[in-house]
Amino acid sequence: MSDQNPNGQDSNEPENEEPIVRDKRRIDPETGKVREPADAGAGSEGDTSDADLSHEELVDVGPAGGDEFESLLSDDELDVLSGQATADQVAAERLADLQRVTAEYANYRKRTEANREIERERAIGDTVKGLLPVLDDVDRAEKHGDLEEGSAFATIAAKLRLTVERLGLKPYGAPGDLFDPQIHEAIFQQPSPDVTVDTVADVVETGYQLGSTTVRVAKVVVAVPA
Repeated sequence: MSDQNPNGQDSNEPENEEPIVRDKRRIDPETGKVREPADAGAGSEGDTSDADLSHEELVDVGPAGGDEFESLLSDDELDVLSGQATADQVAAERLADLQRVTAEYANYRKRTEANREIERERAIGDTVKGLLPVLDDVDRAEKHGDLEEGSAFATIAAKLRLTVERLGLKPYGAPGDLFDPQIHEAIFQQPSPDVTVDTVADVVETGYQLGSTTVRVAKVVVAVPA
């Protein structure tokens, strides 16, 4: 005859035990830190395998092993949680990256705008080159006194010059300028006791510049020291 406890239950029957919950997540939800892996040899004494604990009900809490949770975090966030880096260090690195990208973008914009302006000048220069012979004729007419003030020819010449100036085309080259082989073409040299350096004595053909681009160099007569 089996013994019965005061509640009328057989004392030989095993009591109902609560299931044991094992949290296998690598990130501790309470501390937010990465859990160190358990030593393979530790816990051998007094520890019972899952097969031996027939009365235990193994329950996984959350995503298996916490891998899905870890995939939501960046490497920097994991370093902060594990104590390998501080939040201030990560913030400083991110600020440095942002400043570098901002500087690179600013330089890119400057280069792009500079290249765009150069292409614009080239396009306008190709257009106005067809007008240079007309401008040369206007200059010759002015030297010969054919542009009388108030005449129709003088009015047309003034409108033509104003139009090309609005496009950014500027004439250069005048007697008395210092000779510069970069923007002047010497077609003749004449010794002169009145100069100590190479100087433009006369302009045969006016030069034109468009911004930083030389559309045509000026053809000049150069006075050199005697």
